[in-house]
Amino acid sequence: MNILIIDGQGGRMGKSLAEEIRKICPDASITAVGTNSIATGNMMKANAADHFATGENAVITACRKAQIIVGPIGIAMADAMMGEISPAMANAVASSPAYRVLIPMNLCDTYVAGTVKGSSAILADAMEHIRQLTERKTDE
Repeated sequence: MNILIIDGQGGRMGKSLAEEIRKICPDASITAVGTNSIATGNMMKANAADHFATGENAVITACRKAQIIVGPIGIAMADAMMGEISPAMANAVASSPAYRVLIPMNLCDTYVAGTVKGSSAILADAMEHIRQLTERKTDE
């Protein structure tokens, strides 16, 4: 199972995602791609991903190989995350054949109705969904 984590800004969400995904999917191949070097560096501190990269081309290339893409909802929106998500990055995420698990965030002029900012329940829900996905893919 190839799981791609994409994050930007400081990479804190990506770091948490890598740690949690490694716990529930110990055999998965996890790639963490930051939109900037600070985000990538912080995801590296989790010591939970197998591969790391930074930047637009890395996002585009990794989206072609991923089976599951995980990250904040902004990774699928052009110019999101203070402009760190280019239109090409958003298109790569949105058009990838991978299954997407997007974490709702009420940031950068986007309001996602029904979410509670900072809720750990959102992360727990995402991890349970990823666990179910990886079990289903393994059975196929």
